[in-house]
Amino acid sequence: MRRIYVLLIILLTTLSLATANEWKTFGNGVSLTKTTKISDILSQPEKFVGQKVLVEGRVVDVCKKRGCWMEIASDKEFQTIMVKVNDGEIVFPLEGKGHLSLVEGTVEKLEISKEQMIKQRKHHAEESGEKFDPASVTEGKVIYRIRGLGAKIDLSK
Repeated sequence: MRRIYVLLIILLTTLSLATANEWKTFGNGVSLTKTTKISDILSQPEKFVGQKVLVEGRVVDVCKKRGCWMEIASDKEFQTIMVKVNDGEIVFPLEGKGHLSLVEGTVEKLEISKEQMIKQRKHHAEESGEKFDPASVTEGKVIYRIRGLGAKIDLSK
């Protein structure tokens, strides 16, 4: 009977460890406790520019070269927001893709000219191994993103 209890305790301990979250911290981590919905930021971006926010969402994509940016899925379907950090200060892992993340940073507005947009899309196409036609860019645009200060990503399966 004692062996059964010991085996049961070992089994329960193993199961709890296997399902435990494996949050990994990047940069300064997160200090804010209240999350802001990504959809709220994207629906009224000017209201959030310059503000420090904490967002939560699944990692949709990560920079394949330096890990200097990642895209986070919004709480609203088909919306994402980019999180950008200075190269080398924080390196987001490629294996973070598909995992839940908490990201803290400042919302920023970027006004990108047509020429800058062509350069940016050409660079992205080269990184992704895709073809790019500069004629496909007809104008510049305004982008809202988060300047990342820290993050936590749940790397458990």
